[in-house]
Amino acid sequence: MSRGDPPWLPAADPLAGHEARHSTEAGPPPPGASAGHRRAHRPSPGQRLPAWCPVGLVLVVQAALSLWLVKADTAFEDEAAYLWAGHLEWSHWLHGTPIPHFPAYFSGAPVIYPPLAAVADSLGGLTAARVLSLIFMLGVTLLLWATASRLAGRRAGFFASALFAVASPTLHLGSFATYDALALMLISLAAWLVVQAAVRPATPMVSDATGWMAAAGVCLALANATAYTSALLDPVVILLALVTSFPRPGGKVAAIRVATITVVTGVLLTAGVLAGGSFYATGVTSTTLARVAGTDSPLAVLQQSWSWTGLIVAVALCGVVMSFLTTETAARRWLFGLLTVAALIIPAEQARLHTLDSLAKHVDVGIWFAAIAAGYAVDKLITAAASHHRTVTASAVVVALAFPLSLGADQARALATAWPDSASLIAILGDQVNQGPGRLLVEDPSIAEYYLPAGRDWQRWSSTRNITLPNGASTGGPSTSAGVTGPGNAGTFAEYITRGYFSLIALNFADTTALDHQIRIDLKHNPRYHLIQVIPYGTGTYVLWRYEARP
Repeated sequence: MSRGDPPWLPAADPLAGHEARHSTEAGPPPPGASAGHRRAHRPSPGQRLPAWCPVGLVLVVQAALSLWLVKADTAFEDEAAYLWAGHLEWSHWLHGTPIPHFPAYFSGAPVIYPPLAAVADSLGGLTAARVLSLIFMLGVTLLLWATASRLAGRRAGFFASALFAVASPTLHLGSFATYDALALMLISLAAWLVVQAAVRPATPMVSDATGWMAAAGVCLALANATAYTSALLDPVVILLALVTSFPRPGGKVAAIRVATITVVTGVLLTAGVLAGGSFYATGVTSTTLARVAGTDSPLAVLQQSWSWTGLIVAVALCGVVMSFLTTETAARRWLFGLLTVAALIIPAEQARLHTLDSLAKHVDVGIWFAAIAAGYAVDKLITAAASHHRTVTASAVVVALAFPLSLGADQARALATAWPDSASLIAILGDQVNQGPGRLLVEDPSIAEYYLPAGRDWQRWSSTRNITLPNGASTGGPSTSAGVTGPGNAGTFAEYITRGYFSLIALNFADTTALDHQIRIDLKHNPRYHLIQVIPYGTGTYVLWRYEARP
């Protein structure tokens, strides 16, 4: 290791240190070297392969598995909501069309991911929007490989990226048109920038790596704006900047790095909320800072998280133990401990909130960090093998990747088909909606709003959480939305049903069950509403009523 190399880097890292600069890849052996020394530097067939070949294979496998899921089912409610909102945002920007107050109840800034996804949707429908997420996730895996290679060597980088690429949350996000993939890519980019700053030559002009830290802060702010829950991982990236600054350059430089990334992130987020106004402040509060707790048990949350992330977390914990059993520096031990703890943050937070909602999407950001420690553990296992068994050990470990691949593919398939196919519902509901311009009450309208052309006329649509008034306002206030508040007020719905406000009502008695039953009673007492159809939907049904002017 040379004088300017950070001491927490692996001594044999092919990307840093004295060994890399004198390896075969860096150039020929020194002049006057012995014949044996020259033979030792002769490149083997494996060394002639480009460094990106292993990760290229990982990306191909990841892409194939996610593409297999892209058309597994119709749009999920979250996908439909973001794509629908993205199209409305473009209408607002281009034509000044009034739109709902999305910032008041979206859990991410509606002006970032939804418009991007809407462009893809316009080009190739839901499939293209999901492929856009796959592109983001391939970038995430590539950044993981680059980061892990810097921190623990290329072999560790390969295994880290391989374990992450076949994990079910990763494959799921690569076939799911929500903002999570974009947010994860931005967090990954921030972490990579931090590590890049740490391996730069330590000179007086760049020792504080201010530019790298500022860029990482910008990425973190964008990630947090894209998905508010991503802010839970900000401390991990900030602490990564701290850990990789010790023991050298340490001190003042470490403080400057941490302060830079923290201040840049904080200033940009504060400016964004102030520029967005009260609706953004309301959205951040209701969806993240003061989110209403659910009804799921913390044990159920932790068990479900473990089923998706347990393999990587267990191997990462082995990496932490190995770092204490070897001659690693204290800084590197803290590094692998930090990366492993990152995988526990999201499960702990959702256990605190008693909710399984979106858990499969959110846990992936934590295992991105833990995968680095897992890759380090696998690399140490191979290194510990006797030299004449090392090739056999490495081959056996590669073969062993078949288990996480099979497990991840099966779990991802289950995640991609966990909601009902809505094709029949949309076809029947579309015929009813097109019979007139009346107002509509649909229990969960996002899917119908996305698939049906009438969805662009958003003032017509109400849900069982709020009623949209003719002026576009909501009876429940601007922050009322599916997934943010509970069912609407039964008395308010009874009043509007008595007035015949809705021309069509569709309930499935699954989400706001108690309110649905009360609405059904109100409909029975109003002779102008007639039950017209019962549509099978998943394991239940959607029941449709139509208003007739004459009883």
